[in-house]
Amino acid sequence: MAEEIVREKLKKYREILEMGVNPFKETRFDRTHTASDIRREFSWVTPDKHSDSQVRVAGRIRGKRVHGGSTFMDLEDATGRVQLYFAKDRLGEESYSFARKYVDIGDILGAWGKVFRTRLGELTVDVSGYKLLAKAVRPLPSEWHGLREVEARYRQRYLDLIMNPEVRRRFQLRARIIAEIRRFLDSKGFLEVETPMMSYVATGALARPFKTWHNELGVELYLRIAPELYLKRLIVGGYEKVYEIGKVFRNESIDRMHNPDFTILELYQAYADYNDIMKLTEELISTVAERALGSTRVTYQGREIDLTPPFRRVGFYDALEEYTGVDFRELDRDQTLEKALELGVQTERTYTKGHILDKVLDHSVVPNLVQPTFIVDYPIEISPLAKASPSKPGLVERFELFIAGMEIANAFSELNDPFDQKKRFLEQLELRKMGDEEAHEMDEDYIVALEHGMPPTGGLGIGVDRLVMILTDAPSIREVILFPVLRPEKK
Repeated sequence: MAEEIVREKLKKYREILEMGVNPFKETRFDRTHTASDIRREFSWVTPDKHSDSQVRVAGRIRGKRVHGGSTFMDLEDATGRVQLYFAKDRLGEESYSFARKYVDIGDILGAWGKVFRTRLGELTVDVSGYKLLAKAVRPLPSEWHGLREVEARYRQRYLDLIMNPEVRRRFQLRARIIAEIRRFLDSKGFLEVETPMMSYVATGALARPFKTWHNELGVELYLRIAPELYLKRLIVGGYEKVYEIGKVFRNESIDRMHNPDFTILELYQAYADYNDIMKLTEELISTVAERALGSTRVTYQGREIDLTPPFRRVGFYDALEEYTGVDFRELDRDQTLEKALELGVQTERTYTKGHILDKVLDHSVVPNLVQPTFIVDYPIEISPLAKASPSKPGLVERFELFIAGMEIANAFSELNDPFDQKKRFLEQLELRKMGDEEAHEMDEDYIVALEHGMPPTGGLGIGVDRLVMILTDAPSIREVILFPVLRPEKK
């Protein structure tokens, strides 16, 4: 069926070329109104009261109905749809016949005429002239089988956007959410900056990097897994509040919460600790929700979530005990591993106690954290960039924010002691030797930066895509990334 439609469309294309009409000739179209403009400006038009002013509209033809000497078409632009009316007695035989035979669903058309309202109440442009701006030689999905397969929607996002208005609205809302994040941070005196996408050292987060090669320099580079260490260099340099919204790249699994490249917000504030950043995080998320959605109460996958501050706070070990019934504080590494296996946690035997507990947290605690919850005070061995707690041995001043069973944010009181930081990096190198591919590499220049003095600083990273998932009720991260990474199709 689809192949037959393509053959028919190509036949029409060849015919109009033979007629001397090039459907891709036009370089622009002078449009005066969008569909929403017409709805707004001509709401007063009635079946008995027409407009005398002419409008020029352009968009994609989404519907076509032929009635003898007249034809109705639905033209869709980014703001909605407007009906077009083609009449033989107004356009003339030649122009009307061309529109009736050769202007098809999917084509891009520019048209002009006066606005009237039909007896059925539909605002309509009475077409006095038109131009074919682009000929679609492939059919839209609805013309043959629809666009229902999820992977097909992601692979051909352009068709997904054409066929599914709710998808278009979701990505418009995503843009607004990001704009509101910027608006909030700018109002707080933060400076937006840009840092390198490639570096000689893969560090700033616990993740496996993507590698590339620079021909001119003859060196291996890494796509960044986080902008953290560059942003903290700026704090050393004298900026006191900085943030960046941009892509990071992690060579990890692909599932409903992970995509190899994703958007992150990272910010750093001098003379602040993780308690200050917790308050900032609550205010940011609640303010963005209120401004973008009009409410701090959202529904995510059938569950109502209240984003009104303050969010719940619970200690790392307290959360583990609450949801597993096990007090891990006094257990050694081997006892911790034994308990983790009993809980059904799949973990590596080479991991430290902290790594094992992090796996237990993901397995047994995080799925239960539907309402916004800060888990605070993490083991030091899984937090190499965070400052040690002065009152809780073995723990650091770190929090992660979980909403709807997903990690949304990660934050520290940043480690600013260059000697402690170098020691932590060396410990990470030992883990790499033991096979932990996500352990940090040594960044000597960052150590040198810290040796010049960095003030006490609080830092925050927010997964923008996951936040958008919650605010738009999207079940998968691939629903909020326009072009997610997919397995290559077999040709």
